[in-house]
Amino acid sequence: MVKSNGGVIGVRNSAGGTSGTNFATGVWGLSEAGLYTKEGNWPRDILIVQYIVVAGGGGGGGYQSGVNFGGGGGGGGYRSSVTGESSGGGASAESSLVLSKGSSYTVTVGGGGAGSTGTPVASNGSSSVFATITSLGGGGGGGASSSGNPGGSGGGKGGAGTVGQGYDSGGPYMGGGGAGGIPSGGSAGPGVSSSITGSSVRYAGGGSGSVTSLSTDGGGGSYNGGNGTTNTGGGAGAGGYPGAGGAQTGGTGGSGIVIVRYLGAQKATGGTITSSGGYTIHSFTSSGTFTVT
Repeated sequence: MVKSNGGVIGVRNSAGGTSGTNFATGVWGLSEAGLYTKEGNWPRDILIVQYIVVAGGGGGGGYQSGVNFGGGGGGGGYRSSVTGESSGGGASAESSLVLSKGSSYTVTVGGGGAGSTGTPVASNGSSSVFATITSLGGGGGGGASSSGNPGGSGGGKGGAGTVGQGYDSGGPYMGGGGAGGIPSGGSAGPGVSSSITGSSVRYAGGGSGSVTSLSTDGGGGSYNGGNGTTNTGGGAGAGGYPGAGGAQTGGTGGSGIVIVRYLGAQKATGGTITSSGGYTIHSFTSSGTFTVT
């Protein structure tokens, strides 16, 4: 494949673009690719994109009087390649994707998991996918007599998170794990903040456990647990509270989202298209297709 300035992809020319800098023969780095795209010297048949891929949050566990409390749902798995930001579970940002002109890429936005009533474990959220990037749904919170599920972030009452996507939950009566941290007590693990759209938004927080309504980025625990916020991947709150009778139901996890951006004017279709800070931004709140034009 040939670059528009005469070289071959992967090998630098002896002189670089219009920046006035001479380069030795070698391999193009992503930072140089961004520079040369901006200058119009990078090949016109590829597109370098940054992304966040947020899966659906886990459902909240149920409460059963005389048995036990439930755990909050885990936040959806969170993967990011945005410069200066991080992925879930304390991981660094991933590499940008290099996409081909004329190609279409599947975008799947995962739904939130259903809550449980009484003793069973709640359902995990569904995975979100962009091209080769998959984020796993948040783990369902443990019910009155069950442990939390593993997931992107772990469901409350012992669910494990996924490396590079989210954190584990805590022990019994605990909130769900979040992409940005481990829960403490019944409160939930926090989410991660991203400004990929030009505005700061928090994603993939865990839901709180039955014993507290405290959740920064997911659903709160209550008589029937609060739902995770739509298109943030927030975990749901667990059902029940001290003194509640009978069986209560956990909330439903929040659906995920996929957001893609690249420098310059629009070069692709799909999703809701906006612009900010010199980037074109494609936001998918439901499943679709990203096509490089």
